[in-house]
Amino acid sequence: MEPLNIYASRLVNKQEYFTPGHKACQGCAEALAVRLVAKALGPNTVVASATGCMEVVSSAYPHTSWGVPWIHVAFENAAAVASGVEAGFKALVRKGKIPDQKTTILGMGGDGATADIGFQALSGALERGHDFVYVCYDNEAYMNTGIQRSSSTPYGASTTTSPAGKVKPGQLTWKKNMAAIAVAHEIPYVATACASYPMDLIEKVEKAAAMEGPAYVHILSVCPTGWRIPTKKAIWIGRLAVETGVFPLFEVVNGRYKLSFDQELRPVKEYLKPQGRFRHLTDEMIDTIQKRTNSDFEKLRIKAGAKT
Repeated sequence: MEPLNIYASRLVNKQEYFTPGHKACQGCAEALAVRLVAKALGPNTVVASATGCMEVVSSAYPHTSWGVPWIHVAFENAAAVASGVEAGFKALVRKGKIPDQKTTILGMGGDGATADIGFQALSGALERGHDFVYVCYDNEAYMNTGIQRSSSTPYGASTTTSPAGKVKPGQLTWKKNMAAIAVAHEIPYVATACASYPMDLIEKVEKAAAMEGPAYVHILSVCPTGWRIPTKKAIWIGRLAVETGVFPLFEVVNGRYKLSFDQELRPVKEYLKPQGRFRHLTDEMIDTIQKRTNSDFEKLRIKAGAKT
């Protein structure tokens, strides 16, 4: 497979639906991901946004960064509210109250609102087959409330609730595989993406919106504050996550896997070493992460039918 071209030429919506002026931290790759998702979906979109960084930075009363209808909902129920909005639109169309046209319903939340607190609502919405898109912006911890661990926090990372110390060297469990869990619901479309690869991200979100039924997109969202990296390094770190296999890019269309990036992997230490949250890792722990990464990536390649 050819290397993923992050500079691929294509038409990109010039209109901004997530506008500048929000209060995100400098270098926030999550804000960039939100901007790209909004561009991909366009103006005929309704957003149900869970509590989290993007809600806080984009909706300080009386201002908003959103150029489309946007609903702030509780931490745990973005998918439930998106389901209700989708059902409501169908009812209005059925009653002749609004035109029968494609309106994308977007549920969104961070990894805490998706993999932890909102998991039940998301699983229910996927199981029921609602025609909506759910996007998880995964910065691998509860960043908005002080960098606490989530079930998406990777093995070895130091957070305020999984601090690296003499007894426990940071997070001791492995990151929850939300993409695989979404696939297990047998929905039409699942994908992973990263703002460091903007054209790939936009294309996948467009595919998700075009599907009939539920679609799930899991976006790695580098957080300079929580990951302890310079603000100017967010895009670089995102690329390293993909190139080392720590965060593989792929899509699953009606159960069929397709790798977006399949090259010889770079050593995981190139991704881990620049981040302050991993500065305590021993060579033994890095070797453990390398072996797990290699194993997981090879399993993914097999699912995608890649030749070994």
